[in-house]
This record gives sequence, structure tokens and C-alpha cells, in this order.
Amino acid sequence: MMALWFERAWVDNGWAKDVRLHVADGRIAAVETGVAAESGDERHRVALPGLCNVHSHGFQRGMAGLSERRSRPDDNFWSWREIMYRFLDRLTPEDVAAITAQAYAEMLETGFTRVGEFHYLHHDPAGAAYADPAEMAGAIAQASAATGIGLTLLPVFYAHGNFDAAPPSPGQRRFLNDVDGFAALLDASWPKLSGDANIGVAPHSLRAVTPDELAALLEMSPTGPVHIHAAEQVKEVADCVAWSGARPVEWLIDNAGVDDRWCLIHSTHLDANEVQRLAASGAVAGLCPITEGNLGDGIFPAVDYLAAGGRFGIGTDSNILVDAAQELRALEYSQRLAQRARALLADEASPFVGANLFARAVHGGSQALGVPAGLAVGHAADIVSLDLDHSAFAGTDDATLLDRWIFAARAGAVDSVWRAGAKRVEKGRHVDADDIGAAYRACIARLLA
Repeated sequence: MMALWFERAWVDNGWAKDVRLHVADGRIAAVETGVAAESGDERHRVALPGLCNVHSHGFQRGMAGLSERRSRPDDNFWSWREIMYRFLDRLTPEDVAAITAQAYAEMLETGFTRVGEFHYLHHDPAGAAYADPAEMAGAIAQASAATGIGLTLLPVFYAHGNFDAAPPSPGQRRFLNDVDGFAALLDASWPKLSGDANIGVAPHSLRAVTPDELAALLEMSPTGPVHIHAAEQVKEVADCVAWSGARPVEWLIDNAGVDDRWCLIHSTHLDANEVQRLAASGAVAGLCPITEGNLGDGIFPAVDYLAAGGRFGIGTDSNILVDAAQELRALEYSQRLAQRARALLADEASPFVGANLFARAVHGGSQALGVPAGLAVGHAADIVSLDLDHSAFAGTDDATLLDRWIFAARAGAVDSVWRAGAKRVEKGRHVDADDIGAAYRACIARLLA
């Protein structure tokens, strides 16, 4: 057993003073508040529960910054997707492990302690299955083990190129499975996992899965997380209406039994009815504001959604820039730009935007990845400490501390991070950052040579 003592800690959605967390076997064994530090305690200033990253494509970290050149007058998500397909054409399992480890180390350094890996790169460069159908899943698990981040593996089912079972494009060849092939992939993925890793299923989108295939996937995983891209693009919504007469989120709620184990990624383009129905379903909206901004997706209707009682988690998606606080900041700022007003994602019960965003992201993210939320007895010891000597925190009090982190801090605000009780970040850097970074740089240099 070890003990960590903090001047203040975020417990039960609020600050407690003089907190000792006892950690044993990777979990919090006891929480004491209002106690003095004891000899042998490791002492820090501020403890937060780690955040869950609900949506990541780890390998895309390797193409960050490579798609910012204007390639045609109507450059958009769909043209970006073609660049992404070309990047992944040559990736080996070893490449995926090296690139994903870099992304995961950066996640830990900014306060994410668990990641939902929306994993769709399954096959070899020619599109043929590996002898081990979970070869690529093993690379993801290797990156998780190397960095120490918690993992919720979300193997993706991808069979079609658009609605109504349209044929896939050549660029999608490495993603594709039929139902039987996906069942084999799912079975082979479990042995790759270790520790408290868990697994869900991820029908890629209604573009890539038929209703019958979706039903089969849900039968394969009757209790775990279910993640799906939904309503990210206006074209997707229009194509869905042409196919079914309904919008994507509307169709899912009407036909797929959406409930609290679902996470609908992006859900950017909702009408007023869908806002209310998604909020009432108990599902989580998986929001990735930095990537959504980078791709020109649009702005999620967060003000109306939260007012209706909706739940959300945050993700890093394309990993163009990995930073937990900046995701939350971008979410609030997108609303301000759309509505030309301030402090929108707060309410009378929680008037400070940073605290409200953080608390909701902790609970929504944990729900989406199927793990308990917060610093509590029996939960994984996933702990983030902030450095109160950072200039952003000068003169802070409890009420504004999270606002200062999310809206005013640059790099260096996160001091240490423990994942399952093991210290993975110290003085703002992952403890294995040098080795992980060297492997990543060598990989990218070879791929881009």
C-alpha cells in the first residue's frame, strides 16, 4: 500500500481539503479527508480524477499536420479522408504500436488516464486478413502496456462504403469484415488485453453497417460499450434521409435500442427533436471539438443538449493535437462563437464553466468506456495532479481552479499522473517519453521518406 496526500482533491464532484488517498493493487483502498500528511506520504497540491478519452484513432497521430495544405477548392472532410487512406496504406503492426504509443503518452501527459480506441485498421496493406485476426489489436494493446494508459478496445465493424450496402472503396480495404470475420476478430482480441482493459463493439456508422449486421453485432456484445459515428457530416445526414427517411440519430433511437451503454460519436448535426431524444436516451455524446474544428464538421448543439439533461464525454479522435483541457476549452468556445455569448456551458447549480465541463466529462467519459467514475474506494487509482506553482494558478481559489486550468493554462499545468496506482507522468512528462518519442520519430521518418 502507498499513500498520496493532497492539499485539495476533487471528490464527489467538489473539492475536499487535506486528502489522503491510500492505493493498493492499483485501486483506491481508502479516502481520508481533513487529515494531516504523515511521514512517508507522497505530497502534492491538487488531485483530480483522470479523464476518459472516449474516441481515438491512435495511428492518425502520425499524420498530424500533414493534411493542412489546400488540395482543391472544395476541400472538406471527404477529401481529408482520402489523405488519411493514403497515409495508412503502408502501416505495419509495428508502426501502429509506435505511433499509438506516442499518442497515448501525450494523452497521459494532459490528464487522460483511459482511452477508447475506435480500432478499424484490421488487415494487411493488401486488405488480406493476418493469420492472427487481432494482429493490429495486439499493436494497440502493446501501446497501452508500454505507456500504462487504461484501454477500452472498440473493434470496428466496417463492411460497406455508404448506405444501402454500397460497395466499399479501395481505400477502405484494410477495414472490412463480414459478421463471421468480425466475431473471430472479437474473440481473438480478448487475449490481447491485460489489467483492467475492457472491450466493446463499434459499428463504424450507418454508412458502413446494414440494420441486420448492426443487430448481429449487438448480440455479440450484449453488455459492453457500443460506440458509433453518427451525424458527423451534413452529407451523411442527407444520405441517411434518402436511404431511410430518417436522420442518423433519429434512426438509431427508433431502431437500435440506444441506451446508457451507447456512445454516439460527434452527433454534430442534430435537429431539435433529436437533441431531446438523445438526451433522454441516457446515451453519451462523444464530442471531439479539436478534430471537429480541424475537419470543418460543424458545431454540436451543446447548450440545448445539456439543458435537456444530455451526457457527454470528450475524445481526441484524429489526435491532431492531444490535450484534454484544450478539448474542453474548444467545446465552450465553439458555443460562444455560434451564439455570440459567454459562459454558456454552465448553469445556476454549477456556474463556473470549467468545473461544470470537467465534472460532466468525468462522468460521461467513464460511462461511455464502461468504468466507474471519480476518486472513490474500489475505483482504479487514476489520478492527475496539477502544479499550483504554474503561473496560470497564481492567486487561485477552489471556485476558479478548474477554469484556470481549462481556459488559461498552457503546457506544464499537469504535474504528475498515476494510472492504476503507477506514476506514469512526473514533472509534466511521461516517464518513458524519451524512448517512446525516439521510436515514434524513427517510424515517421521511415514512413515519410
